[in-house]
Amino acid sequence: MSLLSVRGISKRFGGLTAVDDVSFEVFEGTIKALIGPNGAGKSTLFNLLTGFERPDAGSVSFGGTALGGKRPHEVVRVGLARTFQNTQLFEEMTGAENVLVGMHPTMRTGFMAGALRLPSTRAEERDARERVGHLLRLVGADQYADTPAADVPHGVRRLLEIARALATSPRLLLLDEPAAGLNNAETRTLATCLRRIRDDGITILVVEHDMGLVMDVSEEIVVLDRGRKIAEGPPLLIQKDAAVIEAYLGEEAVYA
Repeated sequence: MSLLSVRGISKRFGGLTAVDDVSFEVFEGTIKALIGPNGAGKSTLFNLLTGFERPDAGSVSFGGTALGGKRPHEVVRVGLARTFQNTQLFEEMTGAENVLVGMHPTMRTGFMAGALRLPSTRAEERDARERVGHLLRLVGADQYADTPAADVPHGVRRLLEIARALATSPRLLLLDEPAAGLNNAETRTLATCLRRIRDDGITILVVEHDMGLVMDVSEEIVVLDRGRKIAEGPPLLIQKDAAVIEAYLGEEAVYA
């Protein structure tokens, strides 16, 4: 079943068309990748999906609900969460505390109840900390629960950001270049993490330059070039597509 539907979406900045009449769907329970060369419009498209930018044309619907006009925090509340290219952790907080921050938009108790330490607040905090433990285990970073973010390795910082996004309880997780700066071992850990998240019932849309990771974890791939969609399909088909090879991959290759 289609969870996210993008129809004819376009975005212009002055005389530059960053996203040009792009359409695709993301089906529930899958990992879909969005690839393309630098400047292809991938990050702009993510911003359009999550309310950071408004499209000039086209529409986006999520679970049958139109997202047009919604602000980023409203998009989060309907079930979309995202990460960014650059890690943005709170350095003085522990890994667990960074993940806990992601839960505050969905917590029910307010400031006054928290200040008074009412039983409902204590119960919700206990449930939240149990949820944090589950998410840290899910992404494989539970050993860093009590470590300040400033002391966490780069690869684990990526995992903590993913866990924090998951703390909002999304149905769809959008990841913007999660493998950036990772070594081979860290990328393999990330691939395992993404499969676990999908198997936990969360759909994933990922922007990524690491073609090995993309070919390994994705069921479907959308390819952008200069703002337009030039191909869409399963990894083996995309890998052999002449337009994709010319625009991005550079050569026909088999990815392990």
